[in-house]
Amino acid sequence: MHLMTPVRIGDLTLPNRVAMAPMTRARSSESRAPNELVAEYYAQRASAGLLITEACSVSPLSVSRPGTSAIYLDVHAEGWRQVAERVHGRGGRIFQQLYHMGRKADPSRLSPGERPVGPSAIPSQQQAGGANTYFQFGEPRALATAEVAGVVGEFRNAAAQAHKAGMDGIEIHAAQGYLIDQFLKDATNRRTDRYGGSIANRVRFLLEIVDAVSGVFGAGRVGVRISPHYRDGGIGDSDTTALFRHVAAALNELGIGYLHAIEAGEVGARQGPPEGKPFLMPMLRQVFGGPLMANSGFTRQSAEAAIVAGTADLVSFGSLYIANPDLVERFRLDAPLNRPDPEKYYLGGPSGYTDYPALRDNGAA
Repeated sequence: MHLMTPVRIGDLTLPNRVAMAPMTRARSSESRAPNELVAEYYAQRASAGLLITEACSVSPLSVSRPGTSAIYLDVHAEGWRQVAERVHGRGGRIFQQLYHMGRKADPSRLSPGERPVGPSAIPSQQQAGGANTYFQFGEPRALATAEVAGVVGEFRNAAAQAHKAGMDGIEIHAAQGYLIDQFLKDATNRRTDRYGGSIANRVRFLLEIVDAVSGVFGAGRVGVRISPHYRDGGIGDSDTTALFRHVAAALNELGIGYLHAIEAGEVGARQGPPEGKPFLMPMLRQVFGGPLMANSGFTRQSAEAAIVAGTADLVSFGSLYIANPDLVERFRLDAPLNRPDPEKYYLGGPSGYTDYPALRDNGAA
């Protein structure tokens, strides 16, 4: 099976092409540092070719529900160190995903007087779970040009903390409507400075972040996640193909380790292209010369087909990895899969988190 063959990311050789997608599970401590339960969760899944952690905030201005994770303080690095050590102890490899929520931060959890920030003062049209109930996002404060370098510095600091924690690399979360995606797309970026207007200007923020974290890990240990067609909350772009062709070409020039694209339409229209618009994976494949990771609704069969066809070099799995800590082994044996329980995704505690059975628990070899 092609999914079980090795692949290289920079100077790192992965034993298979099955990655665990980054997924928020809300089990970290009150300080937003992972605990022993989080370490066990990742260690259980260490047979993946690559584990990508849940999105970790790089700034106090990037906060959401309780239990979500961060990586900008020493206490966070200490928590993630136990995760990395447990994963490495089982022969695994793990990249830390870094993000800033931007306009999607929960204002009820910010310090008094603070407001969420964004490229422009355009609120998200989504609702999100706040301190007591669901709330409508308010208008963010547009970052001043001079402030942007400070945010880039926050990503650099987060990468340094991840390096201190013993992570194998970094994935930059430039997808799903968070701050970097807000800069990329012209529905949310109305700036007139060097970070707005042209595609090259809107991509500048992402490239500066990639350059900053590459200074810590080396470009070959850096991945970038994108979601070209994501449209929730009123985000989007007037020329998606041109924008992400530029993104892919620029990242290719920087020599990053991999490009991680969410595109398949099986999980809902917000992830797939609008009717009549093309899927972009073939274009990304042509423009980006490094490893390409695909995500969204894949099965073992469709992932294998994507690898065989050359559409992707790796495939990341989300909900299948929630319910199947030994997903690689189940794929290898074509064994039955556990069903995930969405009601327990963010419940807290081990239920629906570390208690899904592995094949060996059922006596399978």
